[in-house]
Amino acid sequence: MFEIIQLVFGEGSDLAVWQMSARAAVVFALALALIRASGRRSFGQHTPFDACITVLLGAVLSRAVVGASPFLATMAASTVLVFVHRAVALASTRWARFDDLVNGREIEVVRDGQVDPAAMRRALLSQSNLEEAIRQSIGDKKVSDVARATLERDGKVTVLAKD
Repeated sequence: MFEIIQLVFGEGSDLAVWQMSARAAVVFALALALIRASGRRSFGQHTPFDACITVLLGAVLSRAVVGASPFLATMAASTVLVFVHRAVALASTRWARFDDLVNGREIEVVRDGQVDPAAMRRALLSQSNLEEAIRQSIGDKKVSDVARATLERDGKVTVLAKD
């Protein structure tokens, strides 16, 4: 049995075309299962926490396809990453302080048409970034036309126009 697995998947980085293809097919199936197990948030919310699992999972699984790391160990590591992501996500839903630690907090950068320079620095948001967000959200308006602008936890700027 072990000989058949080694023939199909190979060992090390000296892999035949069919071995790399077989690895790719298994990695695809496992990646799909792991992504489904990690939940929709890992690809829907785009917070730094969720981006972390996306990047790590891609990096680790690619090593399995090209034979840069042992196949089964790489699959196990990928599975552990997804379960850690899910555990942290579950903990974030239970404890607000932990959620703030993992995902950060939103930062209000404009209130009643007035820019908060300290908040802009904390958010690392330039005036031109803010103006772009205003144009994209409420059209060709000025900061003075904004009731509230908030840098959300996912990095997007939400803009609400004054009535």
